[in-house]
Amino acid sequence: MGILGDIGHFIMVPLYYIISAVLIGWHKLFTLLGLDPEGGAAWALSIIGLTLVIRAALIPLFVKQIKSSRNMQLIQPKVRELQKKYGHDRQKLAEETMKLYKDAGTNPFASCLPILLQMPIFFALFRLLDQAAKHNKAHGFLTENLARQFGESEVFGKIPLADSFWGATPWGAGADNGAVVAVAAFLVLAMTATTFTTQRQLMAKNMPADAMTGPYAQQQKMLLYILPVAFGLGGVAFPIGVLLYWTTSNLWTMGQQFYVIRNNPAPGTPAFKAKQDRDKAKAVKHPEKYASYDAVAEADAIPEPEQRPAQRVQPKKQTRSQRKTGGKPGTGTNPNKGGTK
Repeated sequence: MGILGDIGHFIMVPLYYIISAVLIGWHKLFTLLGLDPEGGAAWALSIIGLTLVIRAALIPLFVKQIKSSRNMQLIQPKVRELQKKYGHDRQKLAEETMKLYKDAGTNPFASCLPILLQMPIFFALFRLLDQAAKHNKAHGFLTENLARQFGESEVFGKIPLADSFWGATPWGAGADNGAVVAVAAFLVLAMTATTFTTQRQLMAKNMPADAMTGPYAQQQKMLLYILPVAFGLGGVAFPIGVLLYWTTSNLWTMGQQFYVIRNNPAPGTPAFKAKQDRDKAKAVKHPEKYASYDAVAEADAIPEPEQRPAQRVQPKKQTRSQRKTGGKPGTGTNPNKGGTK
């Protein structure tokens, strides 16, 4: 199988058990609520439940990502200063830039972590559904009976969760199924649109004006268009159940990001100004609740500058006569004694 196959097996097997356990738990819940255990509705809702559980588990990572992204935005002026200073020395520029990132507690790749961590889960769900549909093969905690139900489940009566846009078209070597093509195309467009909107939301509302130029801004602008296109092109081959997972995950990200940007925006951004305007309006409307708004709320909204240790002031060098008298140069006075010498 090779070393790559061994690594993949080592990663995927635990994910099969985790994903199947969550899916079965939600499936049993929806079955108790009266849904057909073999119907597609119970399994589709279980996939949505799986998405919610995974995204809830990733909230600490999302918070870290937001903080890192904000720090990246705020240090962009310093990054441009380093580029002007060390533009002739690429090695020195790279060293100083990484040192700046470390001091600021940020990482240029932190924004990709939630997506990267979800990719193995994404592929594990893809394989669970694909293997269950094609071979009734059970993985993780799925039994053969549950695997068969999962693989054969259909939504809206005739649209299998295991079918894809590409597989339901004649050029994809599948039967021409207009209903599957329509639903899959809708989910692919929804996945693409939500990916684009999420990135656009971050750039339009939570990036300072001085962070909209430079390498970091160019990287964000490239991702704004590259990620949706990549997901859109790849989405035509994904089963409807997997598209449902990814679209739900994107909707969660949009809502989570909207909440963070609205309530804790980065300083100097349009979202920060909008929050200040809302706070001022509330202070005018309810002065009894916001009596100390100007003195406290504004100060709390602006992060304190980084505290640096005070530099020790070196004493001025004195002559021999000054050291003997303990006085100031040219005065002959001694601060330890009253009067003059």
